[in-house]
Amino acid sequence: MTKDLLDVLSALERKVLWLAAWMIHEANHVRENVDGLKVGGHQASSASLSTIMTALYFHVLRPQDRVAVKPHASPIFHAIQYLLGRQTREKLAAFRGYKGAQSYPSRTKDTDDVDFSTGSVGLGVAQTLFASLVQDYVHDHGFAGDRPPGRMIALVGDAEMDEGNIFEALLEGWKQGVRNCWWIIDYNRQSLDAVVREGLWEQYEKLFRAFGWDVVILKYGVLLEEAFRKPGGDTLRAWIDHCPNQLYSALTFQGGAAWRRRLADDLGDQGPLGAMLDALSDDDLARLMTNLAGHDLPTLLEAFGKIDHDRPTCIIAYTVKGHGLPLAGHKDNHAGLMTSAQMEILRNAMKVRPGHEWDFFEGLSLPESDLRAFLASVPFAQGGPRRFHAARIDVPAELEVEIAPTMSTQQGFGVLLNAVGKQRSDFADRIVTTSPDVTMSTNLGAFVNRRGLFARQPMVDTFKSERIPSTLTWEFSPKGQHMELGIAEMNLFILLSALGLSHALFGARLFPIGTLYDPFVCRGLDALNYACYQDARFILVGTPSGITLAPEGGAHQSIGTPLIGMAQDGLAAFEPSFVDELAVILGFAFDYIQRDGDGEPSERTWLRDETGGSVYLRLSTRPVEQPQRIMTPELRQGIIDGAYWMRKPGPNCQVVVAYTGAIAPEAIQAVGLMAEDRRDVGLLAVTSADRLNAGWTAASRARERGLPHARSHIERLLAEVPPHCGIVTVLDGHPATLAWLGAVAGHRTRPLGVEHFGQTGALPDLYRHYGIDANAIVAAAQAIAPGRPIRYLKAL
Repeated sequence: MTKDLLDVLSALERKVLWLAAWMIHEANHVRENVDGLKVGGHQASSASLSTIMTALYFHVLRPQDRVAVKPHASPIFHAIQYLLGRQTREKLAAFRGYKGAQSYPSRTKDTDDVDFSTGSVGLGVAQTLFASLVQDYVHDHGFAGDRPPGRMIALVGDAEMDEGNIFEALLEGWKQGVRNCWWIIDYNRQSLDAVVREGLWEQYEKLFRAFGWDVVILKYGVLLEEAFRKPGGDTLRAWIDHCPNQLYSALTFQGGAAWRRRLADDLGDQGPLGAMLDALSDDDLARLMTNLAGHDLPTLLEAFGKIDHDRPTCIIAYTVKGHGLPLAGHKDNHAGLMTSAQMEILRNAMKVRPGHEWDFFEGLSLPESDLRAFLASVPFAQGGPRRFHAARIDVPAELEVEIAPTMSTQQGFGVLLNAVGKQRSDFADRIVTTSPDVTMSTNLGAFVNRRGLFARQPMVDTFKSERIPSTLTWEFSPKGQHMELGIAEMNLFILLSALGLSHALFGARLFPIGTLYDPFVCRGLDALNYACYQDARFILVGTPSGITLAPEGGAHQSIGTPLIGMAQDGLAAFEPSFVDELAVILGFAFDYIQRDGDGEPSERTWLRDETGGSVYLRLSTRPVEQPQRIMTPELRQGIIDGAYWMRKPGPNCQVVVAYTGAIAPEAIQAVGLMAEDRRDVGLLAVTSADRLNAGWTAASRARERGLPHARSHIERLLAEVPPHCGIVTVLDGHPATLAWLGAVAGHRTRPLGVEHFGQTGALPDLYRHYGIDANAIVAAAQAIAPGRPIRYLKAL
C-alpha cells in the first residue's frame, strides 16, 4: 500500500462524504418546501460506511464481485457511482424525489449499477449468501462460460443483525457449504431508537464461528494503535475497551473537551499518558479517540487484502454513526438532519464553493488529471456492464403429459415435470428445483430421481448402496438440479430470488421452480415481495391449497393466498382446475419468466406480458375427473388470459357460475342441477383471477386516458351475458378473489368462498360447512336469479 494510493482514496472519501451529505440536504430542502416533510435516516448511517465503501469500490472490488449495500448507505453508494460515471447529477439532485436516486438501492428503480435491492432490512444480507450458492451452481453446471467467480458482499448494519432471516440463512449456508461470501458489519453500536447492548460483538463472533465462518475484528485505526504503543498506551486501550457504548457515543458527540474531562476524571494523573494527551489539541484528541478501524483506510485495505481464500468471512468493523458530521454519536442521529448552518460548516471544512457542490473534484488538493486517471483505472469499473443479458432458451410449444381419468393438479405437476426431466435438452438442463423439506409431498420426487440433488461434493444415497428399497434416490452431485432446503420459507424465497436473477448476475439463464405448502406462502411474504421487487424470475408452486387438506385442520388450509397472488406485483398467479390447463400454463410460464421487453400493454388483454415476471401456481391434492377435450388455440389462449367458457351462456341466460381451482366438480354439478329450471346457464372457468383483474383495471385506465375502445379479456367474455343475469362465484379460498366480477358489467353477484379458519373433517363435510358445495351454489343462484324454485335445491 503506497502513500499515493492512500492520498487518492482519502481525497475520494472526502468527496463521497460531501456529495452524500449535500444530496440529503438538498433532498430535504426541496421536500420541506414542497410538502413540509423532513426525511432523516441517511446522513448518519451513510457517514459510518463512507470509508469502508470507498476502500471497497475504489480499490478492493473486481467486476465479478457483487454487493448488497446497507439500505441507509444509499447516498454513499450513489455518490460513488456518480464519480465512476454510472449515475447522473440530475438523479442525485432528485434523491428521494420522483424518479430520482432511490432512498434504498434498487435494481429496478435506480439507473446506477445496483446488484441487490435492499430496504427490507436483513434480506439483502441473506441474498448474498444464496447468490454465492447460485454462483457455485452455475459454475458447476458449466453455465458461466469463462467468467470468474466473484465475492458476494453484504454491508450490514449491526442493528440489522436482529432480523431472524439472517440466522436462518446462516444455518442453510452451513449446510450447503457457502463460500466466496463476505458480510461486513458496520458496528456503530447504534440502532434506529437506541444504543445496542454491550458486548454484542462477542455474540456475533461466537455465532459466525459456530457456522464455520472466519471472523475478522477491526476495532482500532492506525492513530490509536500508535498511541497504544507509547508509554501509558495500555491504560488508554483498557479504558476504551471497557467504555460503555452509550458513554462512548455521548463523548463522540460532545467532542475533544468532553473526552479530555472524562479521561482526566476516570484516569487521574497517569504520567506519560497524561503528557501524551496534553500534547494534543481538543480537535486532535477527538480525532484520536474516534480513530476506529472502520474509518481508517490503511487498516481496512490491509485487512481486505489479507483475505486470500474463499471461506465465508464476517468482518466486524467498529465505526461511529455519523462520522465526520456534527451529529456523530448522538443517539437521535438516525432521524437527525444537519441544519443549514451545519452544512455551511461542513462546506468550509470540505473547501466547496457555493455553486460548485456537484463538481467532481471541488475542494480536493490533488491534481484533477491524477484523480481522473485513477477513477478510469478502478478495477471494479473495468470490463464493461456488469448486468448481463442471457440468451433466451427455447421451450417446447406444448408440454406433453399423460392425463389419467382422475387426477389432482399437484399430481399433474409432478407428471409434467417428470416428462420434462426425461428430455435431453438445454431447456431441461436449465431447470433447477428447490423446496423447504417438502420435496416428496409436493410431487417433485420423480424429477429429483431423474436429475439428482445439487451439492459441490458428491454424496451417495446410503439406502440405495445398502440395497434398501426406496421410491426416492437421494444422491448429491455437482450436476444435480434440485437444491434441497431446510424448513424455512424465507430461505426458499430468497434462494428463488437469487436463482431468478442468475441471468443478470452471472449471465446464466435458469428456470427456477420452488414448491411449498400453499398455507406457508405467508411465512415468507416479505422475501417473496423482495424477490418480485428485484424482478427475479421463477415459478412458485403452492400445493396443496385451499381446504383440500381437510383432515389436517386449519393450520394446513390456505384462505388468503389467492388475494396474495392478485396483489403481488411482478407475480402472475394461476389456479388451474384440470391438468390440461396446468400443462398450458406451465408451458406459458417457462416462456413468460424469460421475457424482458419494455413494450406497451397488449391491446387484446391490456396485460404487460411483454415485460414478463414470475409465476405463482396454486395447486390442489384433490383428485377430480379430467375433461376429455381437444386443446384448441382458442381454449389455450383463454386459459393463459385467465378465463374461458366451460359452458357458454345463451341469449336468455339467467345465471352464470364462475369458479376457480379444485371446486370445479361442485360448480359443474350445480350447473347441471340448475339447467332444468334456469335458462341458458353459463359456466365460466377462471384460471387466473389475477390476470383477469389486472387486465380489467388496465383497460379501465386506458379508457380514462382517452382510448374508448379498450376492452379486457373479462369484459369481452361478459359482454355476451344479459344485464339481468346473476353471477355466482365460488372457490375454496377467500370469496373476494372473484367478488369483483360483478363490477365489470354491473351484474348482481353472490361470491362464495372460505372466510374463517378451517377445521378437520372430510372434504364434503367442510364444503357443506363453508357453503361452497353444489347445493350452496344452487341456493345462491336461486337468491340472485329469482324464478320458479330450482327443484333439486335442498334446504341448507
